[in-house]
Amino acid sequence: MLNRDSSPIYNEDHRAFRETVRKFMEREFTPNLEAYEEAGKVPKEFWRKAGEAGLLCPSVPEEFGGLGLDFTFNAIINEEITYAMMADGITLHNDVTTPYFLRYTTPEQKDYWLPRILSGEAITAIAMTEPGAGSDLQGIRTTARRDGDAFVINGSKTYITNGQNADVILTVCKTDPDLGAKGTSVILVESDRPGFERGRNLDKVGQWSADTSELFFNDVRVPASNVIGEVNRGFIYLVSELAQERLSIALSSQVAAQRAYDEAIAFTKDRTAFGKRVFDFQNTRFTLADLQAKLQVGWAHIDWAIARHVKGELTVEEAAAAKYWHSEMAWMACDAAMQMHGGAGYMNEYNVARVWRDQLIRRIYGGTSEIMKELVGRSL
Repeated sequence: MLNRDSSPIYNEDHRAFRETVRKFMEREFTPNLEAYEEAGKVPKEFWRKAGEAGLLCPSVPEEFGGLGLDFTFNAIINEEITYAMMADGITLHNDVTTPYFLRYTTPEQKDYWLPRILSGEAITAIAMTEPGAGSDLQGIRTTARRDGDAFVINGSKTYITNGQNADVILTVCKTDPDLGAKGTSVILVESDRPGFERGRNLDKVGQWSADTSELFFNDVRVPASNVIGEVNRGFIYLVSELAQERLSIALSSQVAAQRAYDEAIAFTKDRTAFGKRVFDFQNTRFTLADLQAKLQVGWAHIDWAIARHVKGELTVEEAAAAKYWHSEMAWMACDAAMQMHGGAGYMNEYNVARVWRDQLIRRIYGGTSEIMKELVGRSL
């Protein structure tokens, strides 16, 4: 069980909310984890139950049926579902895509979409990455050509989280290719539009319960009103929202590190070698002490970053640094925990193997660790 009672950013309301989230996961997710991983996605029925339980988009205002809460409640959901070893589909829905609907959509778009994404009726995805464009969003090649009162979209996307389940996709397109990054727009594409096709559910190293897909847009016609915000302002919107996305990934990473550490503690205290517990070897205790120190520092930093974000003070560079440090620290922690399991750690039946393989991608998506260092370096 994840113990965050000493965190200064949480109060009694947060603790009650956490208990609701934890009980829901214990009831609805944990017994079905292996089935969801085998299926390669979490069923839509689970999403609807999560919506009913208040696990989706707590930041949605009360006027749309939401709770109107700040990011600290998003953080609690992130912590509990990540500790339960759920892949990152709901955290993307809550922390990454919903802010676009809250900040950049018209009143009509809000009235239509927010109640649906809140209830789980409409699962969201954001389609940025392409076969030739990953961390460099300026390399996007998918186009949206104006045709009267509509846009016609052509192109392809890949590695899209929630790609199989998504009912609406925030699609990053070039609306004026001659302007480079300044000619980028974000356009809503409903999954039932003619010309929209889902590719295969991709076979990944980890995050098996997340449906991660290729998406294809072949003369997909959408009304001009589906543009999020203003035409050709998409790149600005994307950059503006990256801080929360990267903070969310940093938090998921910190939780993964904690879960890996907890698994290592339990295993080494239970397993014996040469007549004594593995835990009692000095090397084991030193390794665990090193991880405990890093976790202590990591939680303090995460709380600091969340508090700054809630106040609107977390900078792009601070978020990049947080994503870099926590994702790399967690990868180190997961690797060390696996090593302490010995041969058992290499078996998929052990939780440490799942945490290990799920953590790897957090060093990559949302901007690779190398790009994060580049962003921080530019600010020096």
